Amino acid sequence: MCKIGTYFQFPAQMLYNIKYLTGLRSGCINAFMASIHPIRPRSESPLALEARAMDNLRYIRETMEGASSFTAVPGWGGMLMGITALVAAFIAAIQPTPTLWLGVWIVEAAVSCLIGAVAMLQKARKADTPLLSQPGRRFALSLSPPLVAGALLSLFLFRAGSVTVLPALWLLLYGAGVVTGGAFSVRVVPAMGVAFMVLGAAALFSPAAWGDIYMAIGFGGLHLIFGSIIAWRYGG
Repeated sequence: MCKIGTYFQFPAQMLYNIKYLTGLRSGCINAFMASIHPIRPRSESPLALEARAMDNLRYIRETMEGASSFTAVPGWGGMLMGITALVAAFIAAIQPTPTLWLGVWIVEAAVSCLIGAVAMLQKARKADTPLLSQPGRRFALSLSPPLVAGALLSLFLFRAGSVTVLPALWLLLYGAGVVTGGAFSVRVVPAMGVAFMVLGAAALFSPAAWGDIYMAIGFGGLHLIFGSIIAWRYGG
């Protein structure tokens, strides 16, 4: 085995039959030669390149989706919700007891939620966009807490006998939910929420007998006005 620094002496007889371009000299042969590497690194396999490309496309798609707005807020559905609210306000105003009055508005809330859900689903399908996309989830998560708080407070105030406060409470909390949810939607949506909150604040300092009037103006009139704007500007 040859060690580094070992010299090999070649006799002249052995070099007689070998053709050299240089003169005869005694030199050192390094037993450990450097390994040869290609100038260009080996390219990655096609599967690795495809996986990396898919990851990049997924990241771009998620980034664009997160930056977009929730546009499935219904216009025609909002107008229909306004019509049913006007009918409910008229029926609730002639109820003889607070229990029946509250029952009318509970039914109206359930009908409005059903109309809104169906209208949003149809608008999302028409636009070929998933309803539960990232902007849609943000819209729902921002809208829900004020509505849940309003339902719990309504039960508490009804048991406490403070039914006359409910119209102002509903308008304020519904407006707050629309403002927070509208931050992930088109500009007209948070503007509608602000209008509901202003109306609710006015209802707080108005006579209790005006409650159904404020409900008709808010859930009826504002839904009709802003629903028509959404339908005209953003379709459906």
